[in-house]
Amino acid sequence: MNAAAGVKTLRIDERDFSARADETILEVARQNGIFIPTLCELKGLSEVGACRLCLVEVKNSNRLLPACVTRVEEGMEITTNSQRLERYRRSILELLFTERNHICSVCVSNGHCELQSLAQKLGMDHVHFPYRYPKAQVDASHPRFLVDHNRCILCSRCVRVCDEVEGAHTWDVKGRGINTQIISDLDQPWGSSETCTGCGKCVHVCPTGALSEKGRSVAEMMKRRQFLPYLTLMREDRE
Repeated sequence: MNAAAGVKTLRIDERDFSARADETILEVARQNGIFIPTLCELKGLSEVGACRLCLVEVKNSNRLLPACVTRVEEGMEITTNSQRLERYRRSILELLFTERNHICSVCVSNGHCELQSLAQKLGMDHVHFPYRYPKAQVDASHPRFLVDHNRCILCSRCVRVCDEVEGAHTWDVKGRGINTQIISDLDQPWGSSETCTGCGKCVHVCPTGALSEKGRSVAEMMKRRQFLPYLTLMREDRE
């Protein structure tokens, strides 16, 4: 009866819940105060399942599933916290730190960085993998903002907010694997972009210090994302 009415019943961490059929595991968990770490996900933007930090265990599934893009199903039994998941999540964070040059002590977002906060919360106090120390570029050609590719974690939030909210699609992704990089326009300097409106939305959704505003101190780098929940409500009204 519940399934026919579009309502699913499931268990998360040995607790029973009900949810709409169109909801994801992550949405249900957050509605009920269950913590699942994320970096690429942000309410108001489309889900891409890029960072894989939200992986959860689902009974009778041989693989871990990303909670942000996995819809609930009737009778699901989900585990959001286990030694296996903790090991995977710490490894993912360590790889993010080793692939670029994240030096917290000199970063403008030190103290206001989601990557840094998650590392602390998940107990990642050192890295087991060798650092790559790439020589990534810093583009300061824009009059107000700059992009430091050394601190980019390829979450694609900037790409999605510029496309889905601002409608400019200044940002995109080039390359594959370890050579992937966020680019503006057709890999042109940000300051010479003909599509950028200068709204700064991309800066405020960035989880690290990859996108920042020039002249801002650490204490001033708090992100302002109030426009995203309102956008979600507007979309739902149109539908």
